[in-house]
Amino acid sequence: MGFTTAFFVTWLVVRYAGTYARFSLDLDLHAVQKNHHSVVPRVGGLAIFCGMAITFATSTFLYTSPTYEAFLLLSCATPVFIAGLAEDLTKRVSPRMRLVCALGAALAGCFVLHAVIDRVDVPAIDFALRILPIGIAFTVLAVAGVTNAMNIIDGLNGLASVVAILIFASIGYVAVTVNDWLVASVAFAMIGTIGGFVVWNYPSGLVFLGDGGAYFIGFVMAELVVLLIARHPNVSAFYAVVALYPAFETLFSIYRRRYVRGRAVDAPDALHLHTLIYKRIARKGIAFSDHPHCTRRNSVSSVYLWLLSLITIVPATFFWSSPYVLTFAALAFVSVYLWIYSAMVRFKTPGWMILPVAVLRQTSRTERPPAAPDRLH
Repeated sequence: MGFTTAFFVTWLVVRYAGTYARFSLDLDLHAVQKNHHSVVPRVGGLAIFCGMAITFATSTFLYTSPTYEAFLLLSCATPVFIAGLAEDLTKRVSPRMRLVCALGAALAGCFVLHAVIDRVDVPAIDFALRILPIGIAFTVLAVAGVTNAMNIIDGLNGLASVVAILIFASIGYVAVTVNDWLVASVAFAMIGTIGGFVVWNYPSGLVFLGDGGAYFIGFVMAELVVLLIARHPNVSAFYAVVALYPAFETLFSIYRRRYVRGRAVDAPDALHLHTLIYKRIARKGIAFSDHPHCTRRNSVSSVYLWLLSLITIVPATFFWSSPYVLTFAALAFVSVYLWIYSAMVRFKTPGWMILPVAVLRQTSRTERPPAAPDRLH
């Protein structure tokens, strides 16, 4: 149901994008963080939100999932989705206002769903988190951070959406293992709903998630992880590394902007890892004006980040109760991320990263039509 609804609503968005171009299209092609080359609707999050709402409404009649709690979760997510969608439509909602909405949504989740982190499996910190106000404050900051993190990595075709599918698949697997049917049903519904959007987003990039979609996905993801940790003592708190890629990208961006470059933490730039991969590997040797090939390379770039995210997603899925394995996975991810980033910033990209793109470049040449004959002859 989620897949079908999201697929149909996304089709409507793409089909009638020109009719409501003033509101739905992303007309700013020259911003420093942009990687696309033509105007595209950025309200794909509307399809995902509608898909989840209709899925939960349908399950009410079919008695197939814990719909009451699911609707509570959807209600908590609504403010942050509306804030993001308002930015997509008006381009006038400030980052601070969107952050306030994320904090408010996370606070609502604490009281409505009792989704409060009371442990991180570190004794000294756990003692403080058992004090309810401290636990609530920590949870609100963590959930709001992951909510914004998904928006940070939403820069390439299929990047944020497919990474989200991989993370929700892990969450769903663990939820089934511990018999948490609320978390499982929401996670699987999110997979289907995002899948209906991905058909239109990858690889052609006909529609984008937008802030509304990224915030909604990030919030639901964070809440499900919190619920797993809060409800099930046998799930290690270190299982949160399942979402380490978007979270670490955000923390590293804050550090890079504030302490390395001396800029505001919310100032956009073109130095995210996914942007470097696109510009210095995938688009290498391709002119910006070559739109079809640039779009293809945009999509190829996402594959690198999908594989990188699996460094933590796979261990978290199968070793969700082992803090030692999860800690090792987190350290491995951070090491690989920093190594790749450092190499690319210094223009010393490893050769194994370039090989797949070189093959694609050769394919692209063979697909080009023959040149027109020189009229002078």
